[in-house]
Amino acid sequence: MAVDSASHNGATPPPTDAEGATLRRGTLGVADIAFFVISAAAPLTVMAGTSPIALGAGGVGAPVGYALAGATLALFAVGFTTMARHVRNGGGFYAFITRGLGRPAGFGAATVALLAYNGMQIGVYGLLATATQEALQAFWGVHVPWPLIALVGVVVIWYLGYRSITFGAKVLGVLLVAETGILLLLAGGVLLQGGADGLTLDSFTPEAVLVPGTGAVLAFAFAAFTGFESTAIYRREARNPRRTIPRATYIAVAFLGVFYAFTIWIIIQAYGSDRILQAAAEDPAGLFFTATTHYVGSWATGLMHLFIVTSIVASQLAFHNAINRYGLAMAEEGVLPAALGRVHPRHRSPYVAGVVQSVLAVLVIVGFAVAGADPYTQLLLWMNTPGILGLMALQVLTAVAVLLYFRRIRHQEGALRTKVAPLLAAVLMCGALWLVISKIDSLTGADFGTNAVLVLIVPATFTAGLLLARRLRRTRPAVYAGFAADPDEERAEPAAPDPAGAPPEEAAARG
Repeated sequence: MAVDSASHNGATPPPTDAEGATLRRGTLGVADIAFFVISAAAPLTVMAGTSPIALGAGGVGAPVGYALAGATLALFAVGFTTMARHVRNGGGFYAFITRGLGRPAGFGAATVALLAYNGMQIGVYGLLATATQEALQAFWGVHVPWPLIALVGVVVIWYLGYRSITFGAKVLGVLLVAETGILLLLAGGVLLQGGADGLTLDSFTPEAVLVPGTGAVLAFAFAAFTGFESTAIYRREARNPRRTIPRATYIAVAFLGVFYAFTIWIIIQAYGSDRILQAAAEDPAGLFFTATTHYVGSWATGLMHLFIVTSIVASQLAFHNAINRYGLAMAEEGVLPAALGRVHPRHRSPYVAGVVQSVLAVLVIVGFAVAGADPYTQLLLWMNTPGILGLMALQVLTAVAVLLYFRRIRHQEGALRTKVAPLLAAVLMCGALWLVISKIDSLTGADFGTNAVLVLIVPATFTAGLLLARRLRRTRPAVYAGFAADPDEERAEPAAPDPAGAPPEEAAARG
């Protein structure tokens, strides 16, 4: 049982309800986990909201940028899913990084993960508020203050996360079909009518791709995939996780890469290669809506306004569930307060962690509202930027961790999955992280000082995790020694810790 794991490292076991409830095991299939991951990326919101800016920066070659980002993350997924077969801890990124880079780095990764997922989830309440305001204005001509919309959103997301994981998977499945369906409807209209000037493949020529703006496109593209790695967080609730998690990860990455590239190519065809840049510059927010009205009808445009709101809700729920499971895992480790390890006896959800995360969201929203901040340019962008950078940094560390992990243990995995793919992924992800940082002004629209703070938050948080590791090693050695160990393995006592801070089995494998 998951709640028993904390007792192995000497930490106080998290309290359970009368039934000793744990997460509901063996309930999520490949499709369920894929729904969570794809929904977190919010395909409709990404396409309608940020791809026009990417088009304006990189031109008609933008589809290739999204395809390249997908290919890079698919390469990362090779090592990530291979290691997932060997690591049974529910801590996701921080468990992988601990196994490969040692406990101090694992603590740093855990703090960054909490920052990143909370930043992504809470920041998007600003987008939910603005998108809902636009939908209400379009349908009924009414204006509702954005803080009220955001706070109602917190309650809705809390309730959906409070219910069982299968209930959440069903909700996400419906919402995902709706948001992708409206874009496929637009694609069908464009293909049937032959676009503005006939269908072309101009986007895939070297002249279109090898332009100065491609770097900016890649920055937007990598940001559009955030959340796909959360498949490992659902390990304890997955059916046959050794097969389910890799399949869900590959499906999510492949779907997003193909869907993004195809949809951007479609919008280029809708306006024509000669006119798309002008259209994206003149009305980026209305680019997809205008095309939908022209090729499908105004009724579909109304649905698109509605489905953007539901797309954001789906993304919020996916990130909320991921945060709750990170909180649960770290409570079971003995790092976070034990109360966060409570699981609801009926719904089998980490409901206390969900309440805490929702309260945090309320405090941030109220703080931004009292300060008179803009929900989009400040709440969304200022909270999301450290989230995006944090998740990308964790991907880099994980790729390196895969390399080192398989050097330390005996295994029968092939060199392609344990050496070649992780090495290439680490190099490419480092390049992607540098691209996003170098184009940070395109993502935030903020001044240099604000951008510097947003970037530096991530290494500062990682450093805080290192300091936490140092403190726990001194004051709570049992918790430190058992950090990120698998739930049912006997954990080594801290009498002779490995100097590099690696978990016991890796330290032993070094000889």
